[in-house]
Amino acid sequence: MAAMLAVPAVGVVRLQQDGWLASPRARVTSSRISGSGVTAISGRTVASAVVAGVDSERHGRAFFQIASSKHRWLKGGDGKIELKRLQRRVSVQQRHVNLPAPKRVVCGTCGNLRRKTSLNWVAPSPRNFHSYNGLRRVLSNRSLFLTQATTGPHEPHAANLAWLPEEGVIEDGKQSQALQDELGSEINEADFLVSKLPTHPKLHHGRLANGLQYVILPNKVPPNRFEAHMEMHVGSVDEAENEQGIAHMIEHVAFLGSKKREKLLGTGARSNAYTDFHHTVFHVHSPVTAQGSQEPLLPLVLEALHEIAFKPKFLASRVEKERRAVLSELQMMNTIEYRVDCQLLQHLHSENMLGYRFPIGLEEQIKKWDPETIKAFHERWYFPANATLFIVGDIGSISRTIEMIEAQFASTPAGVITSTNTSLENINPTAMTVATLKERHAIRPPVQHTWSLPGAENQLKKPVIFQHELLQNFSISLFCKTPVQKVQTFSDLRDVLMRRIILSTLQFRINTRYKSANPPFNGIELDHSDSGREGCTVTTLTVTAEPNHWEGAVKVGVQEVRRLHKFGVTRGELHRYLNALLKDSEHLAAMIDNVPSVDNLDFIMESDALGHTVMDQQQGHESLMAVASTVTLEDVNAAGAKMLEYIANFGLPSAPLPAAIVACVPKYLHVEGVGDKDFDITPEAILGAISDGLIEPLAAEPELEVPTELLSSVQLAALHMNRQPRFVQVKDGEDSMKLMDDSTGVIQRRLSNGIRVNYKMTQNEARGGVLRLVVAGGRAQEKPDASGAVAVGVRTLSEGGAVGGFSREQVELFCVGNLINCVLEADEEFLCMDFHFTLRDGGMRATFQLLHMVLEHNVWLDDALDRAKQLYLSHYRAMPKSLERATAHRLMRAMFNSEERFIEPSPEAIEKLMLPIVRDAVMKQLVPSNMEVCVVGDFTESEVESCLLDYLGTVTPANDEQLQCIEEEKPVVINASSTPELRSQQVFLRDTDERACAYIAGAAPNRWGFTSDGRDLNTLIEPVPPSLSEEQARALAPPGVEVIKDSNDILCWKRHRHPLYASVALTLLAEIINARLFTTVRDALGLTYDVSFELSLFDRLKAGWFVISVTSTPAKIKYAVDASLNVLRSIQGSRINQRELDRAKRTLLMRHESDSKDNTYWLGLLTHLQAPSVSRKDVGCLRDLPFLYEVATAEDVYNAYNYLSLDETSLFTCMGIAGAEVDKETVIQEVIEDEESVATMPMTHGRGMSTMTRPTT
Repeated sequence: MAAMLAVPAVGVVRLQQDGWLASPRARVTSSRISGSGVTAISGRTVASAVVAGVDSERHGRAFFQIASSKHRWLKGGDGKIELKRLQRRVSVQQRHVNLPAPKRVVCGTCGNLRRKTSLNWVAPSPRNFHSYNGLRRVLSNRSLFLTQATTGPHEPHAANLAWLPEEGVIEDGKQSQALQDELGSEINEADFLVSKLPTHPKLHHGRLANGLQYVILPNKVPPNRFEAHMEMHVGSVDEAENEQGIAHMIEHVAFLGSKKREKLLGTGARSNAYTDFHHTVFHVHSPVTAQGSQEPLLPLVLEALHEIAFKPKFLASRVEKERRAVLSELQMMNTIEYRVDCQLLQHLHSENMLGYRFPIGLEEQIKKWDPETIKAFHERWYFPANATLFIVGDIGSISRTIEMIEAQFASTPAGVITSTNTSLENINPTAMTVATLKERHAIRPPVQHTWSLPGAENQLKKPVIFQHELLQNFSISLFCKTPVQKVQTFSDLRDVLMRRIILSTLQFRINTRYKSANPPFNGIELDHSDSGREGCTVTTLTVTAEPNHWEGAVKVGVQEVRRLHKFGVTRGELHRYLNALLKDSEHLAAMIDNVPSVDNLDFIMESDALGHTVMDQQQGHESLMAVASTVTLEDVNAAGAKMLEYIANFGLPSAPLPAAIVACVPKYLHVEGVGDKDFDITPEAILGAISDGLIEPLAAEPELEVPTELLSSVQLAALHMNRQPRFVQVKDGEDSMKLMDDSTGVIQRRLSNGIRVNYKMTQNEARGGVLRLVVAGGRAQEKPDASGAVAVGVRTLSEGGAVGGFSREQVELFCVGNLINCVLEADEEFLCMDFHFTLRDGGMRATFQLLHMVLEHNVWLDDALDRAKQLYLSHYRAMPKSLERATAHRLMRAMFNSEERFIEPSPEAIEKLMLPIVRDAVMKQLVPSNMEVCVVGDFTESEVESCLLDYLGTVTPANDEQLQCIEEEKPVVINASSTPELRSQQVFLRDTDERACAYIAGAAPNRWGFTSDGRDLNTLIEPVPPSLSEEQARALAPPGVEVIKDSNDILCWKRHRHPLYASVALTLLAEIINARLFTTVRDALGLTYDVSFELSLFDRLKAGWFVISVTSTPAKIKYAVDASLNVLRSIQGSRINQRELDRAKRTLLMRHESDSKDNTYWLGLLTHLQAPSVSRKDVGCLRDLPFLYEVATAEDVYNAYNYLSLDETSLFTCMGIAGAEVDKETVIQEVIEDEESVATMPMTHGRGMSTMTRPTT
């Protein structure tokens, strides 16, 4: 999320087939550099990912999840539906819930294989809402200069557009008083618009004598921590012809070869690095002081960054290690999505090196460089004047920080300029010197663009067609490339605001086109984004469709753009989206003091690259209010016409020419009953479809009536009279009507209809909150004759989107107007509905109204079922085209003995599903006594309890017949008796390029210690001394200790450990195993770039499993698997030492401390506190976690280790190998014969993954 209030200039509107439950609002976000990689862009990922390190946990990409598991782990490869943080993955809290997003089917097989559970010790991890991105994602790309923060000292007054004037949007004279004071009371509108935006009052810029620039921002969230990023202004565009990939190579060697960086490993600091087109960034996230010694860590961090940037050691041994790692990374990245990204970039930037100098480099060149060649590139580019140091965090004194920077970096020599005429295209690497490049452009890539501007004397480029047998769907991108408009004046900000309104309007309109059962498109996305990495603004219309519907999809896309261009937005649309944007702006301004440092830093770096003015949240809100008063309907439509002209007027002499038109299509088209046939498509056919779509007759968009409430006061009064809602005893047999834990602030209630409630009041987000409804059941309740009924049923409910007498469109607009963001999903154990809301203008009551209507007046539609089924069916054949998914699917089928509840339902099963079947499968679980509601936010007890009584207490209680429908499901069984052929398998995939991956898996306990074979990690059984009788043993047993007899009739004491014991021990174990895998398999042996250990743990079902995932080359994958197994099994022989244990503890404790400032994290902690099916979880689990980590011993970790199934008959491995020599018929049979997984690739590949490298570690 954006951190500062600066003008975005990048926007994405993702227009897709989507129900309101899957976030009806558009997302407008910008690419930005993140803490351990680079965030890709939401929607348009085109230029933000060539960095070889995408930090995807913070990604704008959001996908609505309908697969059976909500714990997603896909980390790259053909099946990458959502990017996840590419680093060692097990953490105390994972955020597994996908953002409410457009139509995505996440690979259920892969998702189930690695549930990304990473032991969130208390609940399925908090859902990653990015939620107050509701309208912010709709109307702004970096929150439109507004960021996430908390209550500031001067909370702005709420904006209310109920008085929207007839001719203007906001009356003149309504500007912020602060801005009026600054600009003068007599200023007229024209002078006002050309005046400069205010700048962030706390942001400090400086420059040392040797040229090194630094940027400092004090920020107290999270407390006692800071971010330090050393940005070297050198990347892949600075490489000569024979140096492609050398900037990334230096990143690896310098970073991992630093001894001073290694000294930070035991301090709780985290560090990483990445390379993009024109940057190499080394970053550290660190505590202010070392634990225990309280030694200040900023000097040590600066010392490490100084060594990495200016004094690296290019040892031959380190160069060889990193050469192997980079080559492995190259193969791992080389998925079909990456190749599509490269195609898009290559043709979008065909006139410059951005289309050819991808940061990952060329394999044949990477293999050749010796240390001297690498060192020479470093000497050329790594000097102080070519660097910027960013420090953001709880650093205290700015002057003292500057003194430390000077002490560390001032003595570094600066170069002297000897020439200013060197052309990058004519560089002779041997003749280049540090001095030559000292003053080269510090920010933007030094490339020349051909702009898409009216009147430009360019030639129309024929559409480019990229065909590949691994592509499943048709997608086409129409690009327009223009110079970046630096947002520095109020007029610039006004332009951004108007573009956001246009993008939001188009998003919603196309959403309404999706009412028919069989629309011709899968997704339509309009993206308008600034890219610091590419040095330009790119507008992109991307359309995806089934190959046989591609022409109709293209027509719909261009028709809707032309309709908006011709008729403009309506007055109601302008009112709606501007009102929502201003409400969101006010909400963000009030959060000024709670923006995480990494988000602030990301935003500063991106704004620095683009030349935008950086403001704080309050300045941004005041500026937005000021420019909103000048916006008129005519101006908005003029801005839209200009932005959309390259499509709407395509073919006219005056229209800007597209920078590129690129279609990515499958090589073959599957025909039922016939098989595969060649997919024929030509550039002329594409141009014809565009032209045909533009000439069809159009009508103006009608106005829609938007409800202000879903439940009237009269209806609510009647419900109160009939249902008489009230709070009852929280626990049966106890008198307490309210339980409050003073140490955590958690309050527990129960409503008279049986709904259990947990809530916590926080000030993490000013006047904002999150809500979760959890219902026990999930896919585990599915019957063999109705496989997929719950999964498809939940998606059907989402697709319908209507409640009571309100249509889907009305409900969507109700959510937009009230800034409600919501998502509904089903996994193996639960149904779950998550909301993010603001309390301003009745937002919380509106959210509870919506939840009430979903529970009481849900609408089930046949056309919604058709769409839900088609979503699964249409992507079924993507399985054999994804190496990762096919491999994971094969492993899961073996491990669960083809248990259909844990793999995706087959097409045959989906075809059999009828509306009554899916409706009953879902509704029999949605009974009040089976529900738990958790709420976290900045509200009062009276506010939340009023909503609970009014809208949840009035939900109809379950009758006896409904209660009888809740059946016990079949227990989970992880198949340990498979034949050797099933335990060790291989999947082969035919591909033009070679790649390989592997998974190793076995049974583990669930989060609370239970195993599928009946054991319990949380219970300790010790034999009673033989000299004691049973009576004596009972007399000596402490409270809570039972005396039992084992299977051999021997007396034993049975002790119950803390409920969190298993979770804490397993989490520590996972952290330690990951560290050893990295050290051995990657660093020492050089067999892989990426290897990780993850624990996938249920909460309710008594089972869990672990997964090791590893990527390598086909020649090395077997060695990588063996080495990973050796590390896993050697834990017993190579004992865990205290240093390893302490490091794992520090990492997890600091993560918990940091995440405790986040509402969604607390939502995860509260989940299941009162769930009867998760009996071991209580408030003590929340309270005692830090203490349990502190007192955990190596013996505890070994107790957890001994519960992993590691013997030969219990381990499952599956290797996936892709290459050109694989026989096609074997591949198809190998993968498809038992395939029952449904998934899809992302709606649009964008240009993202090719613009940056992955994190170094």
